[in-house]
Amino acid sequence: MNDNPHWLDEPRNVKRLWRGFLVVLALMVAAEAAVTLHPHFEIESVFGFNAWFGFGACAAMIVLAKALALLLKRPDTYYGRDDD
Repeated sequence: MNDNPHWLDEPRNVKRLWRGFLVVLALMVAAEAAVTLHPHFEIESVFGFNAWFGFGACAAMIVLAKALALLLKRPDTYYGRDDD
C-alpha cells in the first residue's frame, strides 16, 4: 500500500477548495448582472434565482433521500437469520 497521504487529507487543502468553490459561485452569480436574461416566468428574473433554485433543489433531494431511507431500510437480520 502507498503510505503517502492524499492531498485532500490535509485540512488546509480542503479549506482552499471550499474557498475556491465559494469564489467561483460568487463570480457566477455576479456574472448574471452582465448577461441579458430572457426569463420564461417572472420569478426567474430575480437576481441570483438560479443559484437559490439549485441550492433549494439540492437541499430538497437530501431531505427526500433521508426520508426515503427511513421508509425503505431493512433490519440488520434481513438477509441472515441467527436461528442456526
